[in-house]
Amino acid sequence: MPSAAAKKPAKAPAQKIAHARSAEPVLVKGRREFFKYRDLGVAEASAGGMRAQVMSASQGMSRPTGWHYHECDGQFIYIIKGWVDLEFEDGRTIRVEEGDSLFIPGYLRHNEIRTADSLEILEVSTPGVMGTKRCEAPAGFKS
Repeated sequence: MPSAAAKKPAKAPAQKIAHARSAEPVLVKGRREFFKYRDLGVAEASAGGMRAQVMSASQGMSRPTGWHYHECDGQFIYIIKGWVDLEFEDGRTIRVEEGDSLFIPGYLRHNEIRTADSLEILEVSTPGVMGTKRCEAPAGFKS
């Protein structure tokens, strides 16, 4: 009987290796004017299964982003440099600092309210396309 290692895997979507070089950044348009977005090539390489990018800013937010949610299965962030304060529809405000990570379930309403002047975030989401929709502030919050 053949071993499990000898079996060929079921046919998966056509995926390939993505190597994003910091010396040759691929900058793309993003959701916020104050961020620079560097695409890491993961959406294309994963056949749309996931997206990864580095968001960076050299000046803090001048005002909160406003309440919104993301049309996705989930969004994961890892703070490379700086910090960001987010408030969530359940009433929590969380500061995510350098070295911290945060998973935000898809469709969860939130608002980015403050950032460090210098900020760099690795953001990963599934699937590879993530929509952003503005929404009303939850009861008890200001818009």
